[in-house]
Amino acid sequence: MMTGISRRAAALTALFAWAALLSGCAAPASHSPITSGPNPVTPVEVGVLAFNDFHGNLEPPRQSVGAPDGQGNTVQVPAGGAAWLASALDVLRARHPYSLTVSAGDTISASPLASSLFLDEPTIGVMNRIGLDFSAVGNHEFDRGQQELLRLQAGGCAKLVAREPCQLERFAGAQFRYLAASTRTASGGTLFPASAMRRFGQGARQVRIGVIGLTLRGTPLLVTPSGIAGLTFADEADTINAEVPKLKAQGADAIIVLIHQGGKASGAPDPNGCNGFAGEILPVISRLSPGVDVVVSGHTHADYICDVPTSDPAHPMLLTSAGQYGKELTEITLMIDPATHRVTARSARNHIVQSLPFTSAKGPVAASPLFPQYAPRQDVAAYVQRYVDASKAFATRPVGKLSGPAGKGEGLAANTGGTLGNLIADAQLAATRGSGAQIAFMNPFGIRAQIVPAADGTVTFGDIYLAQPFGSATVTETMTGAEIKAVLEQGFDDIGPEQALAPSAGFVYRFDRRQPVGSRIVAITLGGKPLDPAARYRVTINGFLALGGDGFSVFTGAHEAVTGPTDIEALEGYFRSAPRLDVPQEERVLNAGG
Repeated sequence: MMTGISRRAAALTALFAWAALLSGCAAPASHSPITSGPNPVTPVEVGVLAFNDFHGNLEPPRQSVGAPDGQGNTVQVPAGGAAWLASALDVLRARHPYSLTVSAGDTISASPLASSLFLDEPTIGVMNRIGLDFSAVGNHEFDRGQQELLRLQAGGCAKLVAREPCQLERFAGAQFRYLAASTRTASGGTLFPASAMRRFGQGARQVRIGVIGLTLRGTPLLVTPSGIAGLTFADEADTINAEVPKLKAQGADAIIVLIHQGGKASGAPDPNGCNGFAGEILPVISRLSPGVDVVVSGHTHADYICDVPTSDPAHPMLLTSAGQYGKELTEITLMIDPATHRVTARSARNHIVQSLPFTSAKGPVAASPLFPQYAPRQDVAAYVQRYVDASKAFATRPVGKLSGPAGKGEGLAANTGGTLGNLIADAQLAATRGSGAQIAFMNPFGIRAQIVPAADGTVTFGDIYLAQPFGSATVTETMTGAEIKAVLEQGFDDIGPEQALAPSAGFVYRFDRRQPVGSRIVAITLGGKPLDPAARYRVTINGFLALGGDGFSVFTGAHEAVTGPTDIEALEGYFRSAPRLDVPQEERVLNAGG
């Protein structure tokens, strides 16, 4: 059996190979015509509207999308919000005679209060109202366990977790269908159907689109083990390739894959760019059957439209992702020949769901005249407002004051956690001093939003919950200095996205990407003194990291673990510990070059 390490090594080898192929096509293509022979039947057009990683963002998330302004610069466009997403979908659907709406997973969980307090039932309600047809199961769908996920599909008010279900209305369940081709149960079946078929048109002009949905094989590294007990996650490419002939046998003229795995482009922000694309989706695509026409991806919260090289140079794979939080929509157009049962042309474009201006940690983000401004769809807005109002008692409660905005970093800096990562690490260290904690680390990808205080510095519970919606317990463990260095190295091991753990005050480390993997952490100090490799230290992390989450597996070998307050409790307690907190401005993660 291939170990997790050897699987990663194999994936990395494949990734380098496909990255080399991609370097020959730096200018991404969003339109891929496919040649065909003479055909008297006019192709049938079908629009596929896609998004991913919505994460229960019912209200505008106070975030923007960076896009070219046509003058060689980047403009930040305020975007997101369920009612605006609904209107954008309506506009795009009107462009196509037939359409299908899909998601690549993580529709729920890690959600703001208006959804999370109600077990994400209102997010499912929104998806029903905006017409979602199919969704892959992402890793976050398992955050409350598989039985609660099954309830969200089927409906009902069975209490399966600590929070009460059906608080505002009886929950009817999802009208869309979850698909989970690679998620295997103990009996050998799949947790949800592996695929589905949708028909458009009639008679000789009827076409069929097969949809396969699945999550990433690395899901066990990303969720609490109890949530997926008895489940296994099969190889993505093998699973897809096994499903393609089944759909073809059922008459599929086109096949779309919804997969909760992805990558990222590099360079200046461009929702439709693909420059320098890299990621764990590439080894999967390199092995896919030629019967797949489009791959809709997610997980990395990135936006891109790519024609990715495959084993057949004449037929690159159209790969898409629409960022995160409902801030963008991908419009995919398929031209399908009903006589030859094949796609003759395909194109894709990401559209920004421009909504309300807001103030970020860097200042005001105004509406942009360069992009369409959508009006909120009133039925969805009214439905969302009902849950927002019900959550206000929690959301508006003041927890303390802050000297200014605390950001998590943007662009390439997002992998360091920014000033907010440092603030959270300080909070968790303070909350666990009683367990002997000397150091705390925060994983930057676990920070969901910046904290921007009111004009008088006030920060509310809603503000801190937006930043940390997981409710993960803190864990204090004993680690040697050598183990601490090893876990920091895992953030720079070229396996998955780079992620520099944000440390608490007094802990500083330097990295150098020019050095070989395993030797990129070139200096570590605690209190101004070098960390002793042989000494034992008490280290606090969140429960997700303690289980090896985000690939930081060294944490799982630590000793003398003590469970403490949840991450949100630690942060709220830290705010209450002083009349006003100062945002930590010192650099704790330093680039030594390269």
